[in-house]
Amino acid sequence: MIHTTPIWQSYISQTIGPLFTPQQCQLIIDKGMSLKHEAATVGFGSTEGGVNDPNKRITTISWIPFKEMPEMYNEIEATMLKTNNNHFGFEGMCLTEPAQFTYYRTGGFYKWHMDNDISGKPQSPVRKISMTCLLSDPSTFEGGELEFMDEGKTLKLEQGQAAFFASWLQHRVKPVTQGERKSLVMWFGGPHFK
Repeated sequence: MIHTTPIWQSYISQTIGPLFTPQQCQLIIDKGMSLKHEAATVGFGSTEGGVNDPNKRITTISWIPFKEMPEMYNEIEATMLKTNNNHFGFEGMCLTEPAQFTYYRTGGFYKWHMDNDISGKPQSPVRKISMTCLLSDPSTFEGGELEFMDEGKTLKLEQGQAAFFASWLQHRVKPVTQGERKSLVMWFGGPHFK
């Protein structure tokens, strides 16, 4: 059983141990690598036409359809629900978007950003929780740390370990200085905040 623990007494929580074994991580990597890759864009709703800006983000991504890896989706959604119940307490949370497989080569990065829309456009559901799961063995790359501006903290993850955090927290992936960093990113939504 995987438990999560809050970090820095905030809206950031990570699984105490890996959510996936190295073998399961490799299966997810293989699936992500087998799908159509595209240059990652910036801006909310990137799947619907974000902007390619190499000054803000350099990575390639692919989208894993729900039907492709149902066991993976079930495990992540169950962990998110437990994390939400134990730490966040957001209403009506559910899986709303397909998983994004991210592939950072040497030099890849993603500058400071938030995962929810601040444009004022109506959203339903509203992104409330984001997740990053490190698929790579951390000994195979340097740099690429997940950092949160609000906390001024860098989060180090083990292979297969996941971090869940409030989607409005500013965060970044620092430049990968050597090797390749592969991760899985997901978002979960619910009704508007009251």
